Amino acid sequence: MTPTELLAAAQRILDRPDARTAGIWPRAAALLARQALEQGLDAYWRGRGLKLADLATKPQLICLADYLGDSGIAGRASHAWSSLTRACHHHPYELQANHAELKDWLDAVEQTLAATAAAAQPPPGGAHP
Repeated sequence: MTPTELLAAAQRILDRPDARTAGIWPRAAALLARQALEQGLDAYWRGRGLKLADLATKPQLICLADYLGDSGIAGRASHAWSSLTRACHHHPYELQANHAELKDWLDAVEQTLAATAAAAQPPPGGAHP
């Protein structure tokens, strides 16, 4: 699945929780959204011809602000990835992520995917900077 398809699947789970998935839908949505962000970052680095896709996600996120040129989106992406990672794991004495938190993180992933896709497009005339 593409990053966009993974994010759409996470959004469907978030928008339509089912009684059969009670207790697991927040974690499932978080896992799909995190996977979408990770795959989107990998595609961005490969599209730019950089080997950063070979690194773990955290160093990729650290570099994103400089390469993307938008520290706001990079910061939201980093926060979303960290939060989604935490939400993917079971913590017996903590509440699961709620709908509003997940919605915010999914929005950040969507914004990041859109920004990286736009930045990966070659400029008019086909020349790369």
